[in-house]
Amino acid sequence: MERNYFGYVRVSTPKQGEKGVSLAEQRTAIDQYSQRFGLNISRWFEERETAAKLGRPIFSQMIRLLRSRSARGVVIHKIDRSARNLRDWADLGSLIDTGVEVHFANESLDLQTRGGRLSADIQAVVAADYIRNLREETKKGFYGRLKQGIYPIGAPLGYLDRGGGKVKEIDPRMGPLIQRAFRLYASGTYSLTRLVAEMYVMGLRNRRGGKVTLNGLSTILNNPFYTGVIRIKKTREVFAGAHHPLIGKSLFDQVQAILDGKTVVRKIRHDCIFQKLLRCAECNRTLTGELQKGHIYYRCHTPECRTKTVREERVEAAVLSCFESLRLDEEELELINTLLCEAQQEAEVLRQKAIEAYRLQLDQLRARVGRMTDAYVDGALDKEAFEGRKGDLILQEATIKEKLRLLEDYSAKAINRLENFFELVKTAPDMYKMAINVEKRELVKTLTSNRFVRGEMVEIEPHPAVSLISNREKLLTGRQERETLRTCMWRKIVKKLVKFFNDHPESTLIPVAD
Repeated sequence: MERNYFGYVRVSTPKQGEKGVSLAEQRTAIDQYSQRFGLNISRWFEERETAAKLGRPIFSQMIRLLRSRSARGVVIHKIDRSARNLRDWADLGSLIDTGVEVHFANESLDLQTRGGRLSADIQAVVAADYIRNLREETKKGFYGRLKQGIYPIGAPLGYLDRGGGKVKEIDPRMGPLIQRAFRLYASGTYSLTRLVAEMYVMGLRNRRGGKVTLNGLSTILNNPFYTGVIRIKKTREVFAGAHHPLIGKSLFDQVQAILDGKTVVRKIRHDCIFQKLLRCAECNRTLTGELQKGHIYYRCHTPECRTKTVREERVEAAVLSCFESLRLDEEELELINTLLCEAQQEAEVLRQKAIEAYRLQLDQLRARVGRMTDAYVDGALDKEAFEGRKGDLILQEATIKEKLRLLEDYSAKAINRLENFFELVKTAPDMYKMAINVEKRELVKTLTSNRFVRGEMVEIEPHPAVSLISNREKLLTGRQERETLRTCMWRKIVKKLVKFFNDHPESTLIPVAD
């Protein structure tokens, strides 16, 4: 027992350990050394962990056993297999000072002599310096990639890795499902728990083919990578990504607002059409839908308000009245078609002006980032202030990029969107009457902006673009004068709508037709 020794072998990564080549070579060298000097290896300690960091569990266990004299000493392949940080080397040094033997199979060092200890100390310092240099070079490469907009870590769910130094690509299978998850959660009708179950049914899977957990989905919804922005979680640093965004910044912000504000998930017991859509005109609180005697009432729970309850049928009547004002007669439709053709060229001019304006804003933002970087390098800004301001500017850049991309991709189809818009408004009353409750709710959210209850009165405000139609003049003069005035009126309306769709390419009021 007196001649019993431990054998310690280590590889830097678990992947290296699976291959087994390095570990086998180390064991062979230690066995040969032990046989040559008559040492008996009573126990092996095998570790798959870098020696550059503190806290290796197996190494620490071995040190504790050596301190308790469970073995006479330890045989290690080389100094850099035992320690590449000076604290671990100091632990080995303290063992040597107390009489524990430390042998290195690949290095002829007599650690009982001053010269041998000095030589070993120098090699340990060189090994520690090698790791420090390696860490610095790795960090340089890591941040070099980030500045190029390349994410040097594994792709998040919804994207695919295409090799080192290459931009992540959208996963054609999981990418659309990630988009769907964001849209569903932004609707405000899904809790995270319900969304996990819903997305599993739709086919969303993690990298191992299993169910995306609650924490996993929360991580996805909080990750700005999907908007084209790279954020390093540990340091909170933000970089503009070169990858194609899966969702827009506006949708991401909607999701963040819900995540930040939701503390309790409330279950809707009744299928109320206007749940969370009505507000009290006096206190601005949301009215709550309640089922009483077979009818749904919306109630304000502020005691001092004059608004108490309003029946759902009264709200529906007000909504239908608003929608009826959107009906277009045949003469109006014919006139609109003529004006849309005239507006085509004007729309393109407006689009190009908007694109130029956004590009100018991008250039200005990038110039500000450049000036801030110079100030940071010159020492005029500390790191915390620099990273905070730079992060804000990069997020602003992502918002502008989204608008620019939508303009370039969709605004050329502004007239097409406008045609869809007119098709929707002219059929809105009939669509509402035939729709189920969920569809009615979406139609109301789409075509109206504010819905107030004042006492027993219901006030429905159309969406700004819709109000151009609902507030059009009712001309009852002579036919010739009426046609002239009507043409002028509709020309103004069409121009304003074209401008609206160019200025708001992110608007979900009317989607672009496929």
